[in-house]
Amino acid sequence: MTLPEKNADSSAHKEYNFSSREIIKELPHFTEKGITEFFVHDRELSSDKKELKNLFSKMALYAPEVFYTIELSPEALDKELVSLASQIDCSLEFYLDGKETQNGNLLFDKKLYSSKARLLNEADLVFGFKLNWALQKGDTFKAFRDRLDFALSLYPNHIEFEQFEDKEKLFPRSTNIFSSKDMDFARGMAFACRTFYSAGRAVPWFNTVINALRISPSAFFADFDEWQQCNNCSMDTGFIPEERKHEELEKMQLEFLKQKLDEKHKSHLFPCVKDLVSLHGAFSRLVEEGKESEVETSYNPDDVLSPYALNLALFAENVTMENSTVRIFNNEGIPDYKIL
Repeated sequence: MTLPEKNADSSAHKEYNFSSREIIKELPHFTEKGITEFFVHDRELSSDKKELKNLFSKMALYAPEVFYTIELSPEALDKELVSLASQIDCSLEFYLDGKETQNGNLLFDKKLYSSKARLLNEADLVFGFKLNWALQKGDTFKAFRDRLDFALSLYPNHIEFEQFEDKEKLFPRSTNIFSSKDMDFARGMAFACRTFYSAGRAVPWFNTVINALRISPSAFFADFDEWQQCNNCSMDTGFIPEERKHEELEKMQLEFLKQKLDEKHKSHLFPCVKDLVSLHGAFSRLVEEGKESEVETSYNPDDVLSPYALNLALFAENVTMENSTVRIFNNEGIPDYKIL
């Protein structure tokens, strides 16, 4: 088992080989060692319900202040494990792998992932997916797009791509069913998703905007990839989204969204879209960076942050504009807002 630890005094990760029992012995010493983040990546442990439940219990008991990133098999997730995960500060990671069928196709169990994502979303737990392209036998460009579209429909906090984490996998060999051109397209879509969705913290509003545009996520990211290339912020230019300030990424998001809404003859929806992006972005910066801010909105934030905004067309048609200045602040440890 390879488990990277991150010390508070250093941004570098140290890797250790521990068994699950050895992890439990070390947990009481995490605070004195200054460990603030701990990553658990082990395919064998990820499917062992008994060991996982024991580990989660001990994490909550001995080191509840640590943020854990834990790899899980979807088959291992049940209500009891979700309850235990709710007692620790964590992100649960799932590989969205397919399985090769007898005829050589690559399929994945949408019903399984949907049911597990529902449990996590109902418990308000953070989770993400790991995807790849052209690494599994039988994979096709269409299958990759289908996986990406499906993953985003489940509201993950983030999506990571194996090729970006392991440079040896960055350029898999082309096949007769996944051409080199297809790989270029897949790589661009993946990097666009990494920039716009994951680094851009778009999960609270992304599907709402996609539905209003009537476009699939993969098609949206294909277009954003072109936009990045035209604006010198693609992967080939050395652009690293995680190293950019979130305000910069938010500005990119809004510029692109305005362009897409104009193309779709839906420019009247942009004021609400801008409010959604700006308010949620400010809340994310408060949570992630402790930064309080003021946001100018075209609508009352009570309306923008309500279920009414889930359908942008109906919202724009029925909700009256009300220019507001909104303060986003920390209210005794809880993110809050106030109209000034």
